Amino acid sequence: MAEQSPGQRATVTLVVARARNGVIGRNGTLPWHLPADLKRFKALTTGTVMIMGRRTFDSLPGLLPGRRHLVLTRNPAWSAPGTEVVRTAEKALAVAGKAPVSVIGGAEIFDLFLPHAERLELTEVDADVAGDTVMADPRWGGEWSEIARESHVADGERPPFAFVTLERRTCRSDGSGE
Repeated sequence: MAEQSPGQRATVTLVVARARNGVIGRNGTLPWHLPADLKRFKALTTGTVMIMGRRTFDSLPGLLPGRRHLVLTRNPAWSAPGTEVVRTAEKALAVAGKAPVSVIGGAEIFDLFLPHAERLELTEVDADVAGDTVMADPRWGGEWSEIARESHVADGERPPFAFVTLERRTCRSDGSGE
């Protein structure tokens, strides 16, 4: 993670819902319907700069109120009213400035921003789900500490899930970690 001086930019948070088998999407949509997760997503992202890939933007019902929409795409001809188009993660962070950033997908975008993230807001869907978009568990590297968990039981056809907040571990001045 690149060192930045305090105040240079706001916190970068990855906001992701992920099944037990790593699936985060199917055919451009979420492969589950969890109203509590949608409500949490709105609460977490309202007032932030949302950074997403073009396919994630295309999956939205339209512009989401109360949020700036930065779309990262390699297509120089792509544009959509109400969005700001960027070509690199670094440019997206520069455009966002000091505003809080919510990275909302897809998998390639999460990979690009993971080194910049200080926080993960993860919805763990406790099911193996069929899908075509997969994300590795970001905790495998051991860089993250779980600071909050809110578990939810299954409800009818809806699988059990948990809201998990993770923060990147910081190195102490003695170099020993945490």
